Amino acid sequence: MTAVQSPPAPPTARRRPGAMARIGLYGLLAANAAVVAVFFVQAGFGANALVVLGRLTGLYAALLMAFQLLLVARLPWLDRRIGMDRLTLWHRWTGFGLLWTLLGHAVFITFGYAEMSSMDPVNQLVDLAETVEGVLRAVVALALIMVVGAVSARRARRRLAYETWHFVHLYTYVAVVLAFTHQVAVGSTFTASTAATAYWYGLWGAALTAVLAGRLVLPLWRNRRHRLRVTAVVPESDNVVSVHITGRDLDRLPARAGQFFLWRFLTKDRWWQANPFSLSAAPDGRTLRLTAKAAGDGSAALRHLKPGTRVFAEGPYGAFTTLHRTRPDALLIAGGVGVTPIRALLEELDGHAVVLYRVNTESDAVLHDELRELALAKGAGLHLVTGPPVPDRLAPGELSRLVPDLTDRDVYVCGPSGMTTAVLRGLRELGVPKRQIHYERFSLAG
Repeated sequence: MTAVQSPPAPPTARRRPGAMARIGLYGLLAANAAVVAVFFVQAGFGANALVVLGRLTGLYAALLMAFQLLLVARLPWLDRRIGMDRLTLWHRWTGFGLLWTLLGHAVFITFGYAEMSSMDPVNQLVDLAETVEGVLRAVVALALIMVVGAVSARRARRRLAYETWHFVHLYTYVAVVLAFTHQVAVGSTFTASTAATAYWYGLWGAALTAVLAGRLVLPLWRNRRHRLRVTAVVPESDNVVSVHITGRDLDRLPARAGQFFLWRFLTKDRWWQANPFSLSAAPDGRTLRLTAKAAGDGSAALRHLKPGTRVFAEGPYGAFTTLHRTRPDALLIAGGVGVTPIRALLEELDGHAVVLYRVNTESDAVLHDELRELALAKGAGLHLVTGPPVPDRLAPGELSRLVPDLTDRDVYVCGPSGMTTAVLRGLRELGVPKRQIHYERFSLAG
């Protein structure tokens, strides 16, 4: 049994980390939108209304592109407070907004100049690409953004392997560079004043620095420092396995119960593949443990790892932690292998806890013995809920019967998407305040 860390006291309602981070992000975006509008007005208006609209949409497309980079930079401060799943969702919707803004920019500019030159729009676009520096680069950037947008559509995303989707997504960075050089070459607002030039250089520099720091420098530095290796591989059932990992100075790794890593096991056939797995035990400063179900090639291969295998881990990620607690007591609801972060949270939590563990049959309840020991040691309640999906054994009536005081508890939910959605709907029907409900859809992480 791993040692239990002493968690900080639950934050008060006046100091909710997630809410403060969201307000900060919204405020940052609004402030930059206002600054862009000021510089746009200072640069002056043209005679053609379509060109003016084209310039304005182009500026806000540039701002959205920089904001996109911030959302996927995986900065620890933001991720711990908002969670990778929500940041990824915001990135997705911002991306579609960026696509339409860029299309608007291209259409307004092309039709505006076509109106002034009496050329048809197609020939006008070709003429601009041939004669104006930076326009061809902008056309290529738009084409790349359209391709990335197409593969990010829900139907296409389901058909692609994560690695293929991720590789195509990397072309976004090429589009960013092309768009920036286009803005430098032809952006009248960019060069309208020294202040405007400094602002745009600062904005792009900050966004790119955030990405490099969060997605490259920090993971490389942490892995060089901690030098993670597999120490043991323990089968938990026929299709579930736990991997134990150790390394140097793990007491300085800022990991918490409920978080996950993107794991790369550096074998000759799997070093390139990253998989998101939650910690299934609270970090104790000496070891880390993940527990995974064989749901694909990557997770199935874990069973064959050898002790001593080097590990490259990105993270920790996620806001599914005790940092967001608002009440002294908690209800933990797990479904299937979603029990892994729930088991870790139970180990870290103080106050009274109740655990509801939903599985089809008792033999599917991995880590159940550990949960039972932990619950006994901590004075927590544990209910193993078994049976087929219908009828719903976690329906609102059942939840209130099993945990009559659930509206006075923080509620943590982790499980299959369908179960999570149904439980969240039931909690809302029962009147559990939104600030007391904590969940994370880990499938968005990879």
